[in-house]
Amino acid sequence: MRTLRTLTTAALAGAALFGTAATALAESPSPSPSTGSDDAAAAPTEAGTSFRTATVIKPDQRATADASTGDYLYWVLPVDAGQRATVKAEVKLPRSARHGTATWQLDVYDGLRRRQDCQYGARTRTAAQDAESVELSCTLRTVRAWSEPWANDPLPGGYYVRLTVADLPKDDLGLPVHAEVGATVADMGGAHAVDGTLGAPLVPGVSTAGPEDEESTAPEDEQSAAPGKPADLIAPDGGWSSGGWSDRWLWTAAGGLLAALAGIAGYQFTRGSGRPSRVPPGA
Repeated sequence: MRTLRTLTTAALAGAALFGTAATALAESPSPSPSTGSDDAAAAPTEAGTSFRTATVIKPDQRATADASTGDYLYWVLPVDAGQRATVKAEVKLPRSARHGTATWQLDVYDGLRRRQDCQYGARTRTAAQDAESVELSCTLRTVRAWSEPWANDPLPGGYYVRLTVADLPKDDLGLPVHAEVGATVADMGGAHAVDGTLGAPLVPGVSTAGPEDEESTAPEDEQSAAPGKPADLIAPDGGWSSGGWSDRWLWTAAGGLLAALAGIAGYQFTRGSGRPSRVPPGA
């Protein structure tokens, strides 16, 4: 009976622990997709022309831009630790007569301007001469909270999206095109969590310079990022998590509780089996 009471008390304590954790997770706010008219109106309608002038977009936003064939179009979005981003782009091609096929390319760079490989999707596609549009996509690897300096792992921060045409007839340069770019971000859970965090997310300055700054002849590396947008504007709506919390903590607590219960049960079993049996008097 003592063993049963001990196990029952431990089980009730564990149930209370997990009930509290589940309630906390259920009450925590979760981001909802941006489907309202206000969010659609706030979506950018222009793209930058370099890393420094990249246009900031948020996940689940559909950014648009009108450009000329041959232009480099840049956007930047925040991706936090434990998230996997999927970037999709659609280019509506001009209806005027074109002189051949055109190969379009979608590249994604991290905050250190290292191009990241795509796990899934078609990063490069060739549009036929009479095609009306071309679609591209790139699903990145899950962002890690920390990595070795020599590794090329994706780290939390701003991710640059670059869209351009890679190959086409020279006579088609300058034709008008309409580009649409959007990104979705999925939380992959504690299975992809790692020990360690960055001191700060990789978010370089992004310029909001006017035409007078665009005409500067100084090299891009020598131009100061001080007039640019604060890094907070590129941060996710809920702020950077820095990989401090993941559901691995729940699994760790569950393993510890089960180990404790198994230890108590084993101790009580061995203690009970080691006692000498009592012989009734007069036997």
